Amino acid sequence: MTLLLARGDLETVLEPATCLDVLRDGFSVADSVPIAGQRVRTDLPFPGTATALIPGLLPGVPAYTVKVNAKFPGARPALRGVICLHSGTDGELLALLDSATVTAWRTGLAAALGTHLLAGRGEVVGVIGAGAQAELMVRGLGALRPRSALVVQDTSADRAAEFAARHGGRVLSSAAEVAGAADIVLTATWSREPLLHLKDTRPGQHFTSLGVDEPGKAELAADLLEAALLVVDDRELTAGVGVLRRPDATLGEIVRSEHPGRTTDGDRTVYAPVGMPWQDLALAWAAYGRAEREGIGRRVDLLA
Repeated sequence: MTLLLARGDLETVLEPATCLDVLRDGFSVADSVPIAGQRVRTDLPFPGTATALIPGLLPGVPAYTVKVNAKFPGARPALRGVICLHSGTDGELLALLDSATVTAWRTGLAAALGTHLLAGRGEVVGVIGAGAQAELMVRGLGALRPRSALVVQDTSADRAAEFAARHGGRVLSSAAEVAGAADIVLTATWSREPLLHLKDTRPGQHFTSLGVDEPGKAELAADLLEAALLVVDDRELTAGVGVLRRPDATLGEIVRSEHPGRTTDGDRTVYAPVGMPWQDLALAWAAYGRAEREGIGRRVDLLA
């Protein structure tokens, strides 16, 4: 029997604090897995792309994940798909999980963790792109450090206003205005043109960019990346997408204290993750375990 976990089920069983813990643990050990995660992407004869992440593996977890996504920027939600959680013993399909929900949670919370570990002491947070992943970044960051104010900008004025209302923030009219007001800037857009250049920033700021997960996407300009300490989640995967220079470190190296990260208050820092298959497993395994214990979700026999 396979457990089906829809969006509502996942929002019941997932908690930011637990997810942050399993993601931090994953960053500390994921590099010891001998099989590298792969990200397979293809264009389509439609206004979107198809992506698969395989395999999600972590030491000590007797299972693996395969994720298949449709990514259509003009749709709402823009990402739709499924995560298959398989037993590592016999390949049994333990669970099917809504990938849009798991992806938003693991991407947003992993980004919040990276932001917390790299950012300086400033407490004003700026958001550019007020979608589901930004929502989880702000929620996760709020669980990790205090915030004094929030500013937000989005191509949709209504979406920006709703986001600001939920989080007690205010709306600004441009990405440059957000960078001018914030100490920590979180970007989660589909932009293929840089939203911020070095001239828009100041020493000591931190930037987390989620828009480097596909070739051609670029939220931060090359001059800003050159001037900053650049941290990614995986060197090989980021080499083929939107990051424009060789990174200085991975977040795993920061978590394991193999790289110091920010060393002065004046450092500019950038975290530019592409998303790792093991992150899908970390949250899927946590969700599956709690759902099993609490009887959440629906069981189906796919072989019947």
